[in-house]
Amino acid sequence: MRARREPTYRARMDLPLSSALTYGVITTVASVDEARATAERSEAQGWDSLWVGDHVAFTVPIYDPLIQLGVLGAFSKRLRLGTSVYLLPLRHPVPVAKQVATLDRMLGGRLEFGVGVGGEFANEYAACGVPLNERGARLGEGIELLRKLWSGESVSHAGRFYPLENVRMLPPPAQRPLPIYCGGRSDAALARIGRLADGWISYVVSAEQYRAGLEKIAAEAARVKREITRFHTGHLLFTLVRNSYEEALDAATEHLSRRYAMDFRKAAQRYAALGKPADVAARIAELQRAGVRNVIVDVVGRPEERDEQLARFAAEVRPLLGSRA
Repeated sequence: MRARREPTYRARMDLPLSSALTYGVITTVASVDEARATAERSEAQGWDSLWVGDHVAFTVPIYDPLIQLGVLGAFSKRLRLGTSVYLLPLRHPVPVAKQVATLDRMLGGRLEFGVGVGGEFANEYAACGVPLNERGARLGEGIELLRKLWSGESVSHAGRFYPLENVRMLPPPAQRPLPIYCGGRSDAALARIGRLADGWISYVVSAEQYRAGLEKIAAEAARVKREITRFHTGHLLFTLVRNSYEEALDAATEHLSRRYAMDFRKAAQRYAALGKPADVAARIAELQRAGVRNVIVDVVGRPEERDEQLARFAAEVRPLLGSRA
């Protein structure tokens, strides 16, 4: 049976969203040759951005995100390159500030820096010596410290986790300021975004949940009297184009259940864009009406069909969607 579609609606919130719709791809590259091929193919297909994930320890092999983006950037002058999302609480923000500022300069100001807490794999926090129950507080303080260090001025910080005195980090990022986007879907995460972040990159939420999340973000920004001049909205979307919804659902369930070591069928039904090109486009259109402006496609089929899937999305799905919200 076809999964029930979310109702259609338009987002209502006091956040200044872009009117342009963009499309990215979540990827991973394991060599220089693979990075070159990925960048060249993505430019030829008309994608706007490439994104990489982050874990220190995961159920499948995963590479360092900042190194991957540095290599990808050598083979593209147009694509924006981002992290979705970098687990900032696992690292001390001072060396992260240096790495990210350097990367943004080398990319000519094309870095999209998304951060989050993770937490679904508690053992990687233990391996890094970070208490799991401190991850939200460390993320909030880390964001504040990154912004101070990227100012190019001498910084003193009397924080709970990362105190320092008279540190001046040069050079700053090419983007002034460099936007920081946050992941998360809990009320605490959404409130943090409203107080601190320049955007939201969501994951496993429905269109209805997305609109509600933006309203919570806007409410928190208003509560702390924060003025936001531009707010980025992205969404990492599990996607698979097949001849039928049922065929796509079966394949997506197999892939995601293996990736996350759990039964993912119900989540795939609720959160993924699956089926014929028109079915996939319809799910994306719901998210765009809810406020999503950058769709980050995560192909959830067999590894050997990934390139074909991305080509089909570019040729058959994207033309069904507009370029403006």
